[in-house]
Amino acid sequence: MKKYLLLMLTVGLLVLSACSNGQIEKVSDTNEEFKTISTNDLKEKLNNDSWVLVDTRSSDEFNGWKLNGIKRGGHISGAVDFSANWLRVDVDNKENLLNEALKNKNITQDKNIVLYDSNNKDSLEVAKYLSGKGYNNIYIYDLNEWAEDDSLPMEKYKNYHLIVPPSIVKDILDGKTPETFENANEIKIVEASWGDEDVSYSKGHVPTAFHINTDLVEPPPSWMLGTNEELESFALEYGFTKDDTVIVTSENQMAAYRVAVVLRYIGVKDVRVLNGGLLAWKLAGYEVETTSNKPTPVNDFGATIPANPELITTIEQVKENLTKNEFTLVDNRTWDEHIGNSSGYSYHDKKGRIPGSLYGYAGLSDSNSLDYFRNIDNTMRNFNEILSLWNKSGIDINNHLAFMCGSGWRAAEVLTYAQVMGLENTSLYSDGWIGWSNDTNNPIEVGEPK
Repeated sequence: MKKYLLLMLTVGLLVLSACSNGQIEKVSDTNEEFKTISTNDLKEKLNNDSWVLVDTRSSDEFNGWKLNGIKRGGHISGAVDFSANWLRVDVDNKENLLNEALKNKNITQDKNIVLYDSNNKDSLEVAKYLSGKGYNNIYIYDLNEWAEDDSLPMEKYKNYHLIVPPSIVKDILDGKTPETFENANEIKIVEASWGDEDVSYSKGHVPTAFHINTDLVEPPPSWMLGTNEELESFALEYGFTKDDTVIVTSENQMAAYRVAVVLRYIGVKDVRVLNGGLLAWKLAGYEVETTSNKPTPVNDFGATIPANPELITTIEQVKENLTKNEFTLVDNRTWDEHIGNSSGYSYHDKKGRIPGSLYGYAGLSDSNSLDYFRNIDNTMRNFNEILSLWNKSGIDINNHLAFMCGSGWRAAEVLTYAQVMGLENTSLYSDGWIGWSNDTNNPIEVGEPK
């Protein structure tokens, strides 16, 4: 996995001015000036192909969270996202990744670019970045004006609450009750990662979080989903009940999503994941903790495990459903894995794909990558861009979508993103390629799909 380091970026004080068309925004430590645009003028430009509307806030705000005091959550319909947070991360090949994002979102120098935020900071930071790359037609807009007018539509993902901003987690730690947590009972924060605490947990985690070794839900040496008895033992030992609200964090996002899906499968009522993981927590400027926190065991989970069996598709169900037009098995592995050039795993040498599965994209390098589904800061990618990829593969989102990968980590993250968007007729084929190919009686395809 790529390691990300926190890059602290100082932004100069903003000299505020009224936001009417043609006025100038100024940043005190630069000579750069950017025009603003009024709400009325913006409404006229929304359907003009020569204009691009860009949301420069965090992906959490784009998804639907009401942060920074804004009246309504979500984004303006038709807006693309290019978060100022992406300029603050330190990652290999960063400039190429940013250029690729600009290209994918059609943010080009021949367009009129409207950048909006709600904190009078993010848009100016992105504007300075674009100006340095030769962009000239840049306008600034204050989203608060739009959000204050209830007659102007804003879009948000149906289940945006499933992935949580770091500021919301901080509010919870500070004893506050943020939006979507009004009916939460006991809130538990956990850190999921493979191995013992000294692998990653002891080096720093979100305060109060206790550690979950992923081997507890997918025991070695097969690393397949645990039996009902094993999962019940895990739930009781780690103090989970069906009425809990759990936020899963991790340095490795896939581990967090894998454990989150398993917790939902066994029947925990409210399970969420910190969007962007530990990197997002650090980018927000929050301190990590190195204290080893321990869970309090319980004697009764409160329901028969699994309480949500439909969340996991078994190998028998895959075989039965592959013949049905309303079912799609989505293969979230690399292209080389899908066509049989690579197994994807050092401990598994069988190559190929399940006949009838459709390539659903994953990462560019190996089984630890999900480049096609994440922004540069590890947060969830704009779902319209994900849908565009699936359209290329002929994936019909009206079908039941069962997501799979090698053993469930990548697919668990993709499944959650689909459900954030509101695709609820979905499940995880947890055994994945490894479970399928371990049985020599199961058919296998190799080569590019016809």
